[in-house]
Formats: sequence, structure tokens, C-alpha cells
Amino acid sequence: MSLNKAMLIGNVGRDPEVRYLEGNNGAKVATFTLATTERYRDRNGETRENTEWHNIVAWRNTADVVEKFVRKGTQLYIEGRIRTRSWDDQTGNKRYTTEIIADTLQLLGKKSDNPAASQGGYQHPQTPGYNQPYQQQVPGYGQPSQQPAQPKPAAPQVEEMPDDDLPF
Repeated sequence: MSLNKAMLIGNVGRDPEVRYLEGNNGAKVATFTLATTERYRDRNGETRENTEWHNIVAWRNTADVVEKFVRKGTQLYIEGRIRTRSWDDQTGNKRYTTEIIADTLQLLGKKSDNPAASQGGYQHPQTPGYNQPYQQQVPGYGQPSQQPAQPKPAAPQVEEMPDDDLPF
């Protein structure tokens, strides 16, 4: 049995780069960096920070989410697997890179903290006949109810017990 799993919470270091591959039926791939910072106190009691940069790769549907919602500074939770690959550069030297292949991606933080939210974010395509989202009319939620508010029934009176007769 073996397990290859990475779980990260951090901030996006640069806007994602989204590409379509010629093979793989034009699969979409998004790449970006994620910074995770470890904070600790050294022996002298001073706070130290160690920032680690991770290369993230998202494919297909996850790449769609990245393209629509993720920008530099976005806080993310990512689950994925670690992959190291190698290639020969232009001078013939062997190069290596380690990446996290994102399987799960979750936006964190407040909506106002997300740079993509200020740019409009994702807009659902308009479908004829479905221009307005369905809104269930629930009295007291969103709109004032037409019925007068009913007074709450009084709580039943509980007779106090002497301190020495506690039931436990």
C-alpha cells in the first residue's frame, strides 16, 4: 500500500496561467504558485517565518474553477498529489521540478478578500427561460411577512430546588 497526498493552505503568488493542450482532446491546464508560511519562535523568543513556494497544476474542471475565481493573493485549500518530473533544457542539462497536482481546490477567506470577486468572478451563462434565479418565498427571510408576528409562548416556570437536593 502507498499514499501520495499533499494538503496545503496558502496564498496564490501570481495570477494563474491557463493553457489548452493540443493532445488530450484540448484539455485545459492551469498552473500557479502557492505560498505557505510557517511561523515559529526561535530560542531567543523572536518570531521567525519560513515561506515555502509550491508549483500547483490543475486540470480540466479544476482548471475551469481556477480560471474563473483564482487570482494573485487568493487564499486556497488544495488537496492533491506530489509529482516530480524531469526534462533536458536547451543546453542539455537535466532539470527537475516538483509540483502538486490539485485534485481538490477550495476558496478560503472572505469574498471581499478574493481579488477575483472584485472583477465580477464567475457569471452563469444566460439560458432562455431561466434568466432569474429561483427564490423560494420564506416568511421572515428576505422579505417581511404579511402575517403579524405571533407572540412566543412563555417559558414554563421551574421551581428551584434547594442546593442539597440536586438530582446528580
